[in-house]
Amino acid sequence: MTERLAKIKDHLTAEFSGNVHQTRPDDIVVVSAHRSAIAKGFKGSFKELNTDYLLLQFLKEFFDELPSEISDHKELIGEVTCGNVLNFGAGATEHRSACLAAGIPYTTPFVAVNRQCSSGLTAVNDIANKIKVGQIDIGLALGVESMSKNYAKLNPLGSISEEMKIDPRAKKCMIPMGFTNENVAHMFSITRDEQDEFAANSYQKAEYASSHGLFEDEILPITLQDGTKILKDEGPRKNVTAQNLSALKPAFIKDKGTTTAGNSSQISDGVAGVLLARRSTADNLNLPIIGRYVAFQAVGVPPEIMGVGPAYAIPRVLKDVSLSVKDIDIFEINEAFAAQALYCINKLGIDVKKVNPRGGAIALGHPLGCTGARQVATILRELKSGQVGVVSMCIGTGMGAAAVFIKE
Repeated sequence: MTERLAKIKDHLTAEFSGNVHQTRPDDIVVVSAHRSAIAKGFKGSFKELNTDYLLLQFLKEFFDELPSEISDHKELIGEVTCGNVLNFGAGATEHRSACLAAGIPYTTPFVAVNRQCSSGLTAVNDIANKIKVGQIDIGLALGVESMSKNYAKLNPLGSISEEMKIDPRAKKCMIPMGFTNENVAHMFSITRDEQDEFAANSYQKAEYASSHGLFEDEILPITLQDGTKILKDEGPRKNVTAQNLSALKPAFIKDKGTTTAGNSSQISDGVAGVLLARRSTADNLNLPIIGRYVAFQAVGVPPEIMGVGPAYAIPRVLKDVSLSVKDIDIFEINEAFAAQALYCINKLGIDVKKVNPRGGAIALGHPLGCTGARQVATILRELKSGQVGVVSMCIGTGMGAAAVFIKE
């Protein structure tokens, strides 16, 4: 097994030893990437919608945007992978049902994946890998979440064995993520002022992007049951400053805590999708190519400081493709919390101006299973032709994930 892994690593090294911008017929390319607006959890436009309804409405619009070579021939989609965190069974039944209702034939297999906050990006990687090894030529990666419907049902401590509760390693996986962020802030001396300043910048960037129509191309409408079409993110707010965020009380550790509702990601609902294909297949079908999937890596980190994940996943994936942090034009790093995002940015020496130029999850929201796919749709519109981007996030229970994309 060790020899086989070494051969695979040598193959990857050889593949990227030249110019990463060089194109090949067997490249995995992105044909389309879109998302819904992100709605506020519990009180937003999607609060009464189940995820199958959200997914169905999104897919109708998604297919309408595709060339007839695919929209009229959905049987060409070799597989669908859908990321979800909170639904029972990661939504395996209801999301397969939504795909069938959207016209994807029953002959197209479906798989549900749950790698917590990276589920949407993991779905993209799953499809890309299947294309790469020749199982399929075209595949659809999705991510969907209704935190309004399912977040209150989350009870991790009630679903583990007593042995896990007393094991000193296992029980760390059950630490609420807000407390893991407090651990990061304390261990790495990230102040409340720094967190509030970072959060305020996220709000300001997102509000600017929203008010200037920068999200219009990536957002597809969700039609509510009364016929209303939702096309605008509900998280961004005007006039958010570090000063007014500083008035909020700590959410997890009374008095001395630094994590608040204002410098943490918002509870949200949303859906996103990415259609991928082998380049030769896309060319043969005259499909548009908006970007290229290059590589993906996931890593494990201590559960009690799970937010540091991107600081370790990003170098790992960049090493695979012989790139450095300085070679990357834009980073989409999920803002689960301001402190963990700041740690990762500072640890890697990333120019903060390159991070989430249109705002992140603090301002836009973080519908768990959707976020990774949403970030892909966003970054491919932030990048210019030929530029390289990285999508990354921390993952509950102590992990990080990162993927590299090139805009075409």
